[in-house]
Amino acid sequence: MTQAPNDTATALLQIVAKGDRSAFAQLYNLAGPKLLAICVRMLSDRVEAEDALQDVMVKVWHNATSFDPDRGNAMSWLCAVTRNHCLDRLRARRPARMTVARDKDGADPLDSIADTRPSAEAQVMARGDMARVIACMGELPPDRARMVQGAYLQGLSYQDLAERADVPLNTMRTWLRRALITLRECLDR
Repeated sequence: MTQAPNDTATALLQIVAKGDRSAFAQLYNLAGPKLLAICVRMLSDRVEAEDALQDVMVKVWHNATSFDPDRGNAMSWLCAVTRNHCLDRLRARRPARMTVARDKDGADPLDSIADTRPSAEAQVMARGDMARVIACMGELPPDRARMVQGAYLQGLSYQDLAERADVPLNTMRTWLRRALITLRECLDR
């Protein structure tokens, strides 16, 4: 009988606390998709979410010894570390309230900082890409589309999805792989 994902995560996290890189890689493979989904949902930016996940995993590596299985389960602990890191990133986005010192010409030094927001053209292109993804999702059978959304937007594990659909785990993996192939083919057209 296989271990539940949380039991596996707990065992791996305890091994990671001893400095085992192989266990760390296994933990990353097990928890990474769910943690990435949390980052994407909270930060609303895939690239920033991927960076945040890397930062989270470094924190996990350095702080695995602080995990106490008697106080909670491993996935909850990992999700809390991820959530807290994302909240820190969101707080850092807010401009600090301060009195702006003017330079000798009376100019505001903040005026010389480049605007990093996406241009109007980039926003239009992103909306077009989003529309293509939505259209391609519409080509999938509704149950497969829900499974892809569950796995990649909500961070549900394959096991969770298999249980919800009442199918074996390998069947769920096959369905998701085929759905992703269909999506890729649609987006490449």
